[in-house]
Amino acid sequence: MAFLDLVKEHGVVAIVRGIAPEYMMDLAQALHRGGICLLECTFNQKDPDSWKGTLDSIAKVGKAFGDSMVVGAGTVLSLDQLHMTLDAGGKFFVSPNVDVKVIGEAKRLGMGALPGIMTPSEAVMAHDAGADAVKLFPAGNLGPGYLKAMRAPLSHIDFLAVGGVDEKNVAEYIRAGAIGAGVGGNLAKKALIEAGKFDEIEACARALVEAVKSAK
Repeated sequence: MAFLDLVKEHGVVAIVRGIAPEYMMDLAQALHRGGICLLECTFNQKDPDSWKGTLDSIAKVGKAFGDSMVVGAGTVLSLDQLHMTLDAGGKFFVSPNVDVKVIGEAKRLGMGALPGIMTPSEAVMAHDAGADAVKLFPAGNLGPGYLKAMRAPLSHIDFLAVGGVDEKNVAEYIRAGAIGAGVGGNLAKKALIEAGKFDEIEACARALVEAVKSAK
């Protein structure tokens, strides 16, 4: 199935940021049990020493789950990071910005592209560069009304709501026109992970997935 079709069908991309690789398998299993099959492991731009752990997590989860969980990298800001993601088995990239070179290279390599935007101009630029969808960020600060207003003239562009989205408000963004949401700190909570409370993460994932489905 094409990457965009996967996002539209499942509606939730789990964002994993700052989680040690040794927790990744338990976390991925909890998310998967909760119905999530799209996982983004983010690069920490100020700590290049951590990138190996990010890539190891992508590789480990991708190998363990195969096609049942599609894994990619987040906060991808360069062609080098895009190529590292592909080499680790990543299938897509997410970024907080629009870089037409990275988008174009991702599509050339057969990877999904989810660049971050905040304005109509950025959304059109990303779409014209070949992005599968655009990531409206920070959605929680901008609100569903902003997304709905953006969608009015840009109905040909698919939007993912990211930043400040959780199981309580995700339905509002779906009704405003988002195809889904990227959820990080409100889902892959570091305190729960380090305490081994993966059942709570599974329950949160299930609530998110159900909220998205009920709003479509």
